[in-house]
Amino acid sequence: MRIFDPHIHMTSRTTDDYKAMHAAGVRALVEPAFWLGQPRTHPASFTDYFDSLLGWEPYRAAQFGIRHYCTIGLNPKEANDPRCLPVLDLLPRYLAKDGVVAVGEIGYDTVTDAEELAFARQLELAAEHGLPALVHTPHRDKEGGTRRSLDVVRASGIDPAMVVLDHLNEITVGEVADSGCWMGFSIYPDTKMTAERMVAVLKRFGTERVLVNSAADWGHSDPLLTRATAEAMLAAGFDEDDVDRVLWRNPVSFYGQSGRLDLDGYNETQAAGLFAGNSIARGGS
Repeated sequence: MRIFDPHIHMTSRTTDDYKAMHAAGVRALVEPAFWLGQPRTHPASFTDYFDSLLGWEPYRAAQFGIRHYCTIGLNPKEANDPRCLPVLDLLPRYLAKDGVVAVGEIGYDTVTDAEELAFARQLELAAEHGLPALVHTPHRDKEGGTRRSLDVVRASGIDPAMVVLDHLNEITVGEVADSGCWMGFSIYPDTKMTAERMVAVLKRFGTERVLVNSAADWGHSDPLLTRATAEAMLAAGFDEDDVDRVLWRNPVSFYGQSGRLDLDGYNETQAAGLFAGNSIARGGS
């Protein structure tokens, strides 16, 4: 079984997580730029963070046989701080880099005018750079926030096939399915979806334009819940091709629109051989 986790924050995870993910079948992932928990107050702190997503994390992932890509953007929570808005002017430099496969996470947190301004501008940047966009739907008033997110996407003129609305649930999936955008679901303890609920959504809406991720970060989360979803799909009667579509081919199709995925000719034996010799592996977590 091969798994591509299309939304996971490995900056928050240990090297032991990388090792466990590889054992579970994860061979590629996308790490979206996000809020780190402690608010940043200066654009320079974002540049250091973006540089780590393009340098240190791909190196760290490679030690465990996993291809690492990222999305770059000003997250909605910090878009409310005027001190962070100059980050928007820094983005074009990063969006031109090979390891960046989308603009994100963008969208709404508390659905403010400042968030919408940053959201709309970053959709423009996605279109200008020919990149997909990863949209974070808000945790509060998810239904209203998702509907308003779709309004902003439509107003931008971006091709909906280039947009995924993430953190969806049973209430919000229907409208996104009808929009032509991709549907993203986070399998995340307590606050988002479970594997069983995800299977029910797949039975109802099918496997097309669906991305399933762990969204694992510094909170109570689990980077192996993509694998748990695959197992729940098989137990519910989906076949191996369905699992491969949802957990590999769909994220490859979505992020492949960037023209920057390089998954062909991946030398599994060579990658696995890195486990024994690299200093990160010897250091554990």
